[in-house]
Amino acid sequence: MRYRVLEPSSPRRPSQQSNAEPLHGRSGSPSRPVVATDALAGYSKGISLASDERSKPEMVSGVGMETVTDGSQFRKTKIVCTIGPTSNTREKLWRLADEGMNVARMNMSHGDHASHKAVIDLIKEYNKLNKHSIAVMLDTKGPEVRSGDLTEPIDMVGGQKYIFTIQEGADGSDGRISVNYDGFIDDCAEGDTLLVDGGILALKIISKTVRDVECEVIDGGIMKSRRHLNIRGKSANLPAITDKDWADIKFGVDVGVDYYALSFVRNADIIYELKRYLSKQGAKIGVLAKIESADSVSNLEDVLDAVDGAMVARGDLGAELPVEQVPLWQSRIVSGCRKRGKPVIVATNMLESMVTNPTPTRAEVSDIAIAVREGADAVMLSGETAYGAFPFKSVAVMATVAKRTENAMLSYSGTRRYGSDESEPIDWIVPPFSSSKPGSSITSVGLSEMFAYHATTMANTVKSCLLVFSRKGNMPALMSHYRPDYPIYTFTEDVHVQRRMAMYHGVTALQIDFKPDAESTFDAAIEELKARGFLRGGQLVAIVQSGRDPIWRAASTHAIQVKRVPDDPVVQPSIDD
Repeated sequence: MRYRVLEPSSPRRPSQQSNAEPLHGRSGSPSRPVVATDALAGYSKGISLASDERSKPEMVSGVGMETVTDGSQFRKTKIVCTIGPTSNTREKLWRLADEGMNVARMNMSHGDHASHKAVIDLIKEYNKLNKHSIAVMLDTKGPEVRSGDLTEPIDMVGGQKYIFTIQEGADGSDGRISVNYDGFIDDCAEGDTLLVDGGILALKIISKTVRDVECEVIDGGIMKSRRHLNIRGKSANLPAITDKDWADIKFGVDVGVDYYALSFVRNADIIYELKRYLSKQGAKIGVLAKIESADSVSNLEDVLDAVDGAMVARGDLGAELPVEQVPLWQSRIVSGCRKRGKPVIVATNMLESMVTNPTPTRAEVSDIAIAVREGADAVMLSGETAYGAFPFKSVAVMATVAKRTENAMLSYSGTRRYGSDESEPIDWIVPPFSSSKPGSSITSVGLSEMFAYHATTMANTVKSCLLVFSRKGNMPALMSHYRPDYPIYTFTEDVHVQRRMAMYHGVTALQIDFKPDAESTFDAAIEELKARGFLRGGQLVAIVQSGRDPIWRAASTHAIQVKRVPDDPVVQPSIDD
């Protein structure tokens, strides 16, 4: 490693702070100016959760981040938005990006390939116009056990008894309800609790035959057609990837999505199977496991070794496990991903009340803050942006809460603040030596981790952002793990890497053509950031080159240099004779 500070040869002058008025993006404009501030100047203007979303002068269009030269002004936690009927048009997608969306989630449980492709095409258009990127995540439906069609909804009352049967045609008219899974009987046992839609209704299994399961209502409610059924503490013995899932996965390859979120993962084997398929297709698509079943919790370490990231899917997880265990498992999953340097999303019911209400509950605000403090890379909105009445306010609220929580954490001392006490030692990324399975870590040796840590520490010390030049995205992913105080700007030639980085905490990726020599590329990158308002003259930047995938060096050498951003040349007024 080498460290050096480069001063500009031209004399410095006091920098001028831009007073450009921000564009709120209501007309679908892809970009708007931002205002650069002094490093660690403090956050002096904020967003009230009770205020109208149009009063947010500091939001940066598209990037979903505020003024980014100051660590306290930069939202590092990413936001995943589920796209649905209230958000699937060009204008609405632009608006979501304007409010802070970083990743668009396609829920394959709803819609068809044509409708999803239309949305993905719009996102590609947005990315092409804006240079920064919104990533696309395809969420598979997964294997599900569902009830059949009913002639009419049933008002189930506590103490009543109903029959769930694998016999087709049972429509509820005689107290018998069909189930679409022949193995349902084998999975049931007397005394088990049958949950409907994750616990909206609960029934106790009191007896069973070869075709029927008799249940007594514990927690009543309205039973409707085609409801999701599961037995608490058990996973259905269904194929991990269904025929529909494989069709959707192939669709994702064809349209070029960036991530798969694989539903109801039970063990690592299915992850490796999917990765082998993607390798044969030549597809560079990350695989995230949705941790939402009892089996996935039991096999958590192996699953996290295998995947490229994970989602804490708290809805089904709380149905298969006692609900009071969900916060504990959330912390363990986030911690497990953090130690492996892999992105993790916290999802489900983050702002559920905002599906119908314009303001969140206090508990929801705390829920987002807890996920941020634990160190989640991203937080996710589901119905709030898919079919809710206030999709844009939901994103604005989530962005505000995340940023303010991060700002409070910046006041701590020490190196690590996310997901631990400040006195806790550095937890190096889990090395791969304990596992012979492929994909157990994003690095093969410890040198890259050590370099990323020391580069992050140095950037924090000199109060500079990080400029990382990377072919494959490995080094910015490692640096994201250490949660630097300041932004990580990743420059890459690969637009796929650019989009993949949209999931990582604190990383903003830009596509750039690498020039034959490094210094010219560095200068071009700095000018690009200055043009966007992300840097200004006089600031220090830490420039990082990864030795794992060298760009300008034949030898595999990690390098870092600290450079001062040159001021713009002073233009002297002309004097007419």
